[in-house]
Amino acid sequence: MKITDLNGQQIEVTDLTAALEQAKYFKDCHHAPPDPVADKRQQAYWTDIYNKLIVLQSKPVDKRNNKQ
Repeated sequence: MKITDLNGQQIEVTDLTAALEQAKYFKDCHHAPPDPVADKRQQAYWTDIYNKLIVLQSKPVDKRNNKQ
């Protein structure tokens, strides 16, 4: 299974459950001390990844091997 990130890079997903957990965690992370520019960029990246993984999860298993 593959998804394409915001930078146009293809990411192979070998463990969908673990990938969802990781993306869910990182989409809400913030820097300490706060860095609004970096935080906004990283949250957008991980939110996009998370949303693509949710779509991938909702597809039937035999359709998951297609490029997103």
